[in-house]
Amino acid sequence: MYAEKIENLKKEKDFVILAHYYVDGEVQKVADYVGDSFYLSKVATQVSAKNILFAGVQFMGESAKLLNPSKHVYMADDTADCPMAHMVTLEQIAEVREKYDDVAVVCYVNSTAEIKSASDVCVTSSNAVKVVKNIKNKRIYFIPDNNLGHYVAEQVPEKEFIFCDGFCHVHKSIDKALVEAAKKLNPDALVLTHPECTADVLEISDFIGSTSEILDYATESDCKKFIICTEMGIFFQLGESNPDKKFFSVGHRQFCPNMKKVSIEKVISVMENPENEVILSDDIMEKSCIPLQKMLELAK
Repeated sequence: MYAEKIENLKKEKDFVILAHYYVDGEVQKVADYVGDSFYLSKVATQVSAKNILFAGVQFMGESAKLLNPSKHVYMADDTADCPMAHMVTLEQIAEVREKYDDVAVVCYVNSTAEIKSASDVCVTSSNAVKVVKNIKNKRIYFIPDNNLGHYVAEQVPEKEFIFCDGFCHVHKSIDKALVEAAKKLNPDALVLTHPECTADVLEISDFIGSTSEILDYATESDCKKFIICTEMGIFFQLGESNPDKKFFSVGHRQFCPNMKKVSIEKVISVMENPENEVILSDDIMEKSCIPLQKMLELAK
């Protein structure tokens, strides 16, 4: 019922639906493209539809708008936000720039457009190490995620890092004891972990990677059992791509309430009566695009 109605609305209103891996599986099923935040933003530049419906959180819609200024980007739920995206301020960035010379502000894409506008380069969880290695500056102020920042710092010991204290509450809640307990129940399972998790969890993982990299690794692996250390929305795509394999959480709800605000009913509602449009000022658009383009250049 929903699928047919949505297909008709796509044609009638010229919409394309982009859904993040962490939203409800029912929404992923009707989306035209499913992926992580930056993949979806790039996809948006390649589609012909003039209207983009983003099933995800606010910073993702902003990134899509930054890369697609001529298109209309709508959020399925405009109250769906990422707490970590707000865990650094313009004042903190200014203080670090004043205190340290030869510093590059490296901004994780999980951040607001305003914070991107004050940064030198953006990174994703999959390209952060490569981008940082290619930066000429000696010092790196990595914002806002502390855990990802420390993970990158370990891979790039030649740089001096200044860290922020931001975090993803979902990944931070996955602790070592929970992973070890899950491993005891499934000793033949591989542990696949997002680098936003804490260092002690990364140490006991078999693979560390972005959400899309976790999906690819599980799909390509000969192993049949996996313990997944990231948000549980990915379990839908893992199951769709690997019906013969088993996937386990670490024994508690690896759950982002903001992502779960996005429902199939809200998707339909926004397509029927377009609202929740992402609007950014010309100044923010111009300044925020610079670190995104710099990332594409350094990640080649």
